[in-house]
Amino acid sequence: MGKLTPITALVLAPTAALALYAGTTAAAAAPAALPTQASNPSVTAPATAAQNGAVRTVTAFFDQYKSAVGGTNPGTNPREVRNKFLTAQLNARLDAWAEEHSADPVFRAQNIPRDRSVSLEASNPRTTTVIVTQYWRGSDPTKVRYTVPTPGGKIIDIQGA
Repeated sequence: MGKLTPITALVLAPTAALALYAGTTAAAAAPAALPTQASNPSVTAPATAAQNGAVRTVTAFFDQYKSAVGGTNPGTNPREVRNKFLTAQLNARLDAWAEEHSADPVFRAQNIPRDRSVSLEASNPRTTTVIVTQYWRGSDPTKVRYTVPTPGGKIIDIQGA
């Protein structure tokens, strides 16, 4: 194969393109095999249906709550969204937190994050922990930890991570 230009290199798989463009062989630049759970205990097994359900619950809550606070979903308000997704005990704790900190108890801030990412952190037979990373304009991201019963149900805890 002749010398590659950057444009033709982009069409190839990234490792092969880089190797060919640099004048080496693709075999020399091939990545090592991806680790498996057997070869690397830090690689976790796929999420269970209950864990995926917890991630979906937190994602739905966060997105609906953000829309309600931002006024982009007419007819809903933050309290209704909180009542739908959070236990009464958690709502009471969040109200106390908001009063003490003069900030939104879900976002843990006085403004609305511009975006978010949601990921599974940990799970046991009783609870699943989900992390929401909130992205702000002009500020570093913040993380908030949500706890959901593993069998499913309403969110039982929200804390800064």
